[in-house]
Amino acid sequence: MNNNKKHVLFIGAGRMAQALIEGVNKKEFSILVGNNGNEKRLHDVREIYDVETTNHWQQEVSMMDIIILALPPESHDSILADLADLMNGQLVITVAAGIGPTYLESKLPKGTPVAWVMPNTAAKLGKSMTLYALGQNVKQEQQDWLEALINGIGEFEKVTEQQIHELTAVTGSAPAFIYRVAEALEKITLESGVSQEQARKLVANMIAGSAEMLKTNADPAELADEVATPGGSTAAGLEVLDTNHLDHLMIDAIEACRQKAMVQD
Repeated sequence: MNNNKKHVLFIGAGRMAQALIEGVNKKEFSILVGNNGNEKRLHDVREIYDVETTNHWQQEVSMMDIIILALPPESHDSILADLADLMNGQLVITVAAGIGPTYLESKLPKGTPVAWVMPNTAAKLGKSMTLYALGQNVKQEQQDWLEALINGIGEFEKVTEQQIHELTAVTGSAPAFIYRVAEALEKITLESGVSQEQARKLVANMIAGSAEMLKTNADPAELADEVATPGGSTAAGLEVLDTNHLDHLMIDAIEACRQKAMVQD
């Protein structure tokens, strides 16, 4: 990127917008935040993150390089209709479920560069696994801007629009499955007599350590074999999971997420 700050307008100031704002390198980007009239939230964002806010974002569009739509999917149509009359080549990014580049391009002037970014809730800790897909008019420089913007919230991968539809159930929804597993393990751990704080620490760090092992690119099956001595106690537990088809259960859960998303898109 060049030495000139790029101007970014956030339309929406909720949790995901705030996670992105917190992670943005303020030396590279100048941030302005607007929304649909929630002045208290704008005040809070201005105070917490030391960014500029506006009650009239429509008047600022022409001066922006990037516009980020941090809004619920159902709010996009009206915002895109407003934007369509104001665009002059800005990169438009949405972080909403189901709103892909094809949809954005259909609502905005021909040639508008657009992108779809799908973080998960770990973005607020800078630990998101974010997916992004580009529309057909995005230049390399604009892709560089996008990656610089999301770099502060964690790891990211460029994929196709269709792949985001298919993979969001894994990167976006499956953390909830891990939390359910953690909840069950906490309950079992508490039965030993440790405190709630100790139980949470034990389970959280076990899961975090397991994730770090996976990040070495080791095969999950091989990692499980490293833990489980043949005929030992861990192997007995794995046999219960295998007998009850944990793999099928996870596949069914992911497929349920996908089906529900298709209905809502």
